[in-house]
Amino acid sequence: MTEETPGFEEKPDVPSGATPDDAEPKAATPSSEEAAAPAGDANQTDANRTTALTAQLDQVRTALSERTGDLQRLQAEYQNYRRRVERDRVTVKEIAVAGLLSELLPVLDDVGRAREHGELVGGFKSVAESLETVVAKLGLQQFGKEGEPFDPTIHEALMHSYAPDVTETTCVAILQPGYRIGERTIRPARVAVAEPQPGATPAAAKEEKADDEESGGGEEV
Repeated sequence: MTEETPGFEEKPDVPSGATPDDAEPKAATPSSEEAAAPAGDANQTDANRTTALTAQLDQVRTALSERTGDLQRLQAEYQNYRRRVERDRVTVKEIAVAGLLSELLPVLDDVGRAREHGELVGGFKSVAESLETVVAKLGLQQFGKEGEPFDPTIHEALMHSYAPDVTETTCVAILQPGYRIGERTIRPARVAVAEPQPGATPAAAKEEKADDEESGGGEEV
């Protein structure tokens, strides 16, 4: 039997020429598949996170587009509302002013007749002129003149006759002037009209024919 010396451990045999590290047991080195596995999981996680963020961004963009469209529609509706309110306000004002001025038309007719007869004098003249100035500031305009063509949209014919010196239906007398505010007619002009006589040659045509005869008669044949 061999006696073991206390305090000494047996060491594995070391080949000659080997370093002491060769005798140390080496830890197991992970294979390439095992090393690549965690990297692949990380890449997959990043891809999933990117996909989720992209989806959220698309949702945010869609919501923003919808809200922008809603805001634009609301703004357009508000602008239309403001235009309608302004248009209605102007219309109501015109109607109110037209109603007031319609009540003053008989007074203006009296003023006009007094002026024609030379009775617009003294204090009455001052009051009449002030009244005409006020109604003019409110937009009242008088229309209707002798010699203008008859227009049934603004004229009311109270008298009718034939005349050889007109080529179309013409206002030959203004019985009552017409009044308007802007494009709104408060009262049509009441007129006497004359039409060309049936079968008669208009005066203009007669003059033109006479001129042709005079110029032709002076030429030698």
